[in-house]
Amino acid sequence: MSSADQLQQELRRVRREAIELHSSDQVQEAIGKLAFEVTEAYAGKVPVFVTIMNGGMIFAAELVKRLDFPLEMDYLHASRYLGETTGGEVEWLVTPNASLAGRDVLIVDDILDVGSTLLSIIDACKAQGAASVKTCVLVDKQHDRKARPGLKADFTALQAEDLYLFGMGMDYKGFWRNAPGIYGVRESNS
Repeated sequence: MSSADQLQQELRRVRREAIELHSSDQVQEAIGKLAFEVTEAYAGKVPVFVTIMNGGMIFAAELVKRLDFPLEMDYLHASRYLGETTGGEVEWLVTPNASLAGRDVLIVDDILDVGSTLLSIIDACKAQGAASVKTCVLVDKQHDRKARPGLKADFTALQAEDLYLFGMGMDYKGFWRNAPGIYGVRESNS
């Protein structure tokens, strides 16, 4: 059996055996509620909406079309995972093109796990002179390993237990970002 066949088998097994934590309908409902909160918070402002790639892109696309205020969209690519299931040091691959100086910045990502990546990005936005920096995540993973005690996003759609998650932008070894719900990998597969 080729390595490509083995990978395909592993990916199908992980998806088949995964625990559905939030269905597609639950995710969409939570994003709708979150969009209302974000719209209220940014009334009268024109923020820069910065999506963290690749994980944040699916959530950001679902969220932004529900926001009823003018905004500028940009993205950045920073990661601790790079195809792995455990995180390492934050690596910056692409920085935002928009000037953040004097601007309200909303950082949008798929998950708040440990938070090292998010804290690094917040610091970088502040260093560029952002007037304010707020964070918005689809999922806050519940555990006691946060980079800073009590670390929370400013806007959170859902919470999930401490499993390796995939779906709605979150990946399993670079795959399954396209799964419509949020799934947890069973211990035997992680």
